[in-house]
Amino acid sequence: MSKKHILKSAGIIGSATVVSRVLGFVRDVLIARFFGTGRYAQAFVVAFRIPNMLRDLIGEGATNAAFVPVLSEYYQRRKREEFWHLANVLLNVMLIVLAVVTFLGVAFAPLIVRLIAPGFIADPEKLRITIYLTRFIFPYILLVGLLAYSMGILNSLKHFSAPAFAPAILNLTIIIGLLLRQGNISALASSILIGGVIQLAVQIPVLYSKGFRFNFASGIFHPSVRRIEILLLPRILGSCVYQINIFVNTMLASLGRIVGEGGVAALYYANRIFQFPLAIFGIALAQAVLPTMSREALESGLEKLRETLSFSLRAVNFIMVPASFGLMVMAGPITSTLFERGMFGSYSTSITSNALVFYSIGLFSYAGIKILVSCFYSLKDTVTPVKTASASLLLNILLGVIFMFPLKISGLALATSISGSFNFFMLFYILNKKIGSLGGRRIFSSFVKVFMASLVMACIVYLSAFKMGLNLFVVIFLGIVSYVLFAFIFGIREAGEFLRWALRRN
Repeated sequence: MSKKHILKSAGIIGSATVVSRVLGFVRDVLIARFFGTGRYAQAFVVAFRIPNMLRDLIGEGATNAAFVPVLSEYYQRRKREEFWHLANVLLNVMLIVLAVVTFLGVAFAPLIVRLIAPGFIADPEKLRITIYLTRFIFPYILLVGLLAYSMGILNSLKHFSAPAFAPAILNLTIIIGLLLRQGNISALASSILIGGVIQLAVQIPVLYSKGFRFNFASGIFHPSVRRIEILLLPRILGSCVYQINIFVNTMLASLGRIVGEGGVAALYYANRIFQFPLAIFGIALAQAVLPTMSREALESGLEKLRETLSFSLRAVNFIMVPASFGLMVMAGPITSTLFERGMFGSYSTSITSNALVFYSIGLFSYAGIKILVSCFYSLKDTVTPVKTASASLLLNILLGVIFMFPLKISGLALATSISGSFNFFMLFYILNKKIGSLGGRRIFSSFVKVFMASLVMACIVYLSAFKMGLNLFVVIFLGIVSYVLFAFIFGIREAGEFLRWALRRN
């Protein structure tokens, strides 16, 4: 797959993600309006975080780490009948695993909630609501796990659109549920389950058109299942490390006497804004480039793989560095414009925007990690990312405990950014030794130019917003235009790459 096709695939996923994220912001605006950063909001964040954790653990993470490389190889080198037989076996295995996990989650919800939000124990009503919501929402893991399975199959066939638009369906369903029954926390939970069913239903016709036919008689045994398990186990461990990271932040944020009330919800809202540029381009590019990297590692040798990786990192740099500057400068106005209404007051805006500033420092690193980890997966090395993530976890816990006292909730966000940057540089260093030079000088040169263009953009944005008092959306437009202009002035080659790609699409 050429640079053009990689960008095109990333564009499809990114466009779908834009739709999903916009709807997601509408959803979060409604949640903030009806529940603010109070008891119900914090209970919902914790309850929904648990199935989201398992989604990454045995759902989307599985498809990225194990399904796509193995299925891509099968599709290229085997008969189509063998490909679909393996797909059926994987479905049977996932149905059994997801059913067991769902049952255990519902049964042990009280223990799980007490472990990840110990600060809630001091508020019996908040604890009760969180346990209730956790049990109600937990079956969503079965639905989203099957959705992730369909994503793995379709992405292996280089079909990205249907899976990419699925999250938008969930967000739209939640929005409708919130509007129909304003301020009802049970309606919010019900909407998640309904949205999960619709998400999955949309994928079925596409799978059928590609040749999939369900056959439970295929069993649960297949030679390649063992290969997938070998690839998957380290990925599960890696996801565990990542989720422990989230749980530690949740635990620390639940300690209201230290970090302030509403910390759990504030981190959630700040992270939602932070995830917007990360998902639109960083995660989208990583998802689009994984099948290409898998094929290049298998067939084309390391030279093309290094070239694809270098290009992907420079592309991420071109987008994420200015996004990071923009979020840091405009954290307050963005948070206020999106959320400050109803139950979400000035205090909620303050703690959320402060967390967003420190989250934004690590934006480029987290997008770069997605690309580097995809490269390790394409080489069928799922162990190294676990090791670096584990080291990053320990650093995050240490820094989180240190920073939360002077910086409160912002300290947890800063610890996350620093540990993420540490993880990125470790992965880059190891991969550079593993497959040869990744063109570090070229990447660094691009970074310096992008940094300079972004710095000028940040000054223009600051003056426009805080000195001239322009509308937020006008400021964002001026920021984008100024960045693109200075990107060409500073001779950033990636600006030309994106312009030529956009012109070819039109």
